[in-house]
Amino acid sequence: MQVELRRGLPRVPGGEPWPPAGTVDVADAPVEDAPVAAGAAAPVVGATETTEVPLRRGLPRVPGGEPWPPAGTVRVAAAAAAAETADVAEPAHTIEVPLRRGLPRVEGGDPWPPAGTVRVAAPAPEAEPEPHPETETEPAAPVAATVVDDAVAKTAPEPAPKPVPKPAQQPAPASATAGKPEGVARQWLPWAIGALLLLAAAVFGARWFVGTETGAGFIERYDGIQPLPDNAPVGFPAWLNWAHFFNMFLMALIVKTGLDVRREKRPDAYWQPKKGGKKISVTLWLHQVLDVAWVVLGVVFFVLLFATGQWMRIVPTSWDVFPNAVSAGLQYLSLDWPDENGWVYYNALQELSYFVTVFVAAPLAIASGFRMSGMWPASWKAVPVSWARAVHFPTMVYFLIFVAVHVFLVAATGLRGNLNAMFAARDDASGWLGLILFLLAVAVTAAGWWAARPSVVTPVAQATGKVTRR
Repeated sequence: MQVELRRGLPRVPGGEPWPPAGTVDVADAPVEDAPVAAGAAAPVVGATETTEVPLRRGLPRVPGGEPWPPAGTVRVAAAAAAAETADVAEPAHTIEVPLRRGLPRVEGGDPWPPAGTVRVAAPAPEAEPEPHPETETEPAAPVAATVVDDAVAKTAPEPAPKPVPKPAQQPAPASATAGKPEGVARQWLPWAIGALLLLAAAVFGARWFVGTETGAGFIERYDGIQPLPDNAPVGFPAWLNWAHFFNMFLMALIVKTGLDVRREKRPDAYWQPKKGGKKISVTLWLHQVLDVAWVVLGVVFFVLLFATGQWMRIVPTSWDVFPNAVSAGLQYLSLDWPDENGWVYYNALQELSYFVTVFVAAPLAIASGFRMSGMWPASWKAVPVSWARAVHFPTMVYFLIFVAVHVFLVAATGLRGNLNAMFAARDDASGWLGLILFLLAVAVTAAGWWAARPSVVTPVAQATGKVTRR
C-alpha cells in the first residue's frame, strides 16, 4: 500500500524539510493470528481496518511560524488507534513519570510540552517460577505508521548535527548578587571569631603572668624602654611630617589599585607605551605609577633619615631591645600599657616594628613589585616571578595590619598629642592643629581614592602612552 512520508525538520539550516514529500510502498500489516494460550483465542485487528487519528505536531519550520505539520488527521490501522487509546487493564502495572520538555515553540516562549506527567507501563518485575504459570496473548502486529517510520529510517542518510542555538544572555538574578557579600561574610566570620578568642586568651594569659612573681620581676628588670644614644635628636622635623602625609596618601592608593588589579577580569581600558610594547590595564598602569612615586619618596626619606640622625630613633643600638620588646608586648596585652613619650623616644616594641617596616617590609614590597612589573629585564631570569607573587601580597597584608595597629595606638595613647607631633611638628598634648591637619590629609586621601578609577585616570594615561579599549 502507498503511505505518505511524515516529514521532519531540515537537515541543514535554511534547507527543506526531510524527507522529501512523497509516498513509500509498505507491506500490509500481517494478519496472522498471534499465539494464544491453550483454550483461549486472541483477537487480531486486521491491517485493512483503518481509523482517523489527529496528527502529532512538531516544531515550527521557520522562526515564529506555526507548528508543523498543520492541524489535521490521518488514517492509520485500527490497531494503532487502539494501542494509543485503550485503557490500561491493570492500573497497578503503570507509573506516572514527568514529561521530558524540549525547546520553546516560539522565541522567548516556555519549553514544550508544558510541565506535566504521563502514565507509562511500569517495568516488568522479574518472573518467578510458579506451579501453574498463565500465558498471555502476544501483542498485535506492527501498524502501518510504524512500518513507514522504519522504512524512512532505513533509507534516509545520517542526519547532520543541528546547530545548538546560543541561549540569550539574561541578567543575573538579584538573589545571586545579593547573596555574595553574605557568603564572603560567612567565610571570614569563623576567622574573626577565632582571632577574638585568641586575643582574649592572650590578654588573660598576660595578666596572669604579670601578676606572678616571675612576671613582675621580668617587667621590673626590663621596663620596655630602649635607651637611645646621647646624640639622638629630639622631636619631629617638618620634613618628617610631610613624608608621613605622602606615605599615608600613596600607601592608601597603592593598596586600593593593587586590590583592583587582583579583582579585575575585563579592564575598561588598556595602556601601551608610545614606542610600542606590552599592553597593560589602565588600573595596573596607575598602580605602577604610584609604586614609582612611593619609591622616590622612600629614597628621599632614607637620605634625610640618615642625614638628620633620625635613624637612631628606629634602629636598635643594643641587644636589650628584644627583652624590652617582649616586656612592652606583655604590658600592652595586660592592659597596663608601658610609659612612652613619642616626641623623645619610642618603646622597644615600637622601635622594632618601625625598623621592620622601613628596612624589611618596604624593600620586599619594592623588589617583588619590580619583578612582577614590565620594567623587569627579560634577560634577568635568576629571580622567578612566582617568588615575587608569593611575597608581594603577604607584604601588603603586613602593611594593612601595621597601619591598623598604628592608628589604634595613636588614638588610644593621646590622640591630639600624637597628631600634633606627626602632622604639626609640635610637642603639644592639648592643641587642635594636628587634628585639623590630619582631617585635611584624610580628605585629600579620600579624594585620591575616588579618583583612582579608569574613567578619571584615562586622560592622564593618554599623556604618557596610547590608551585603547582592547
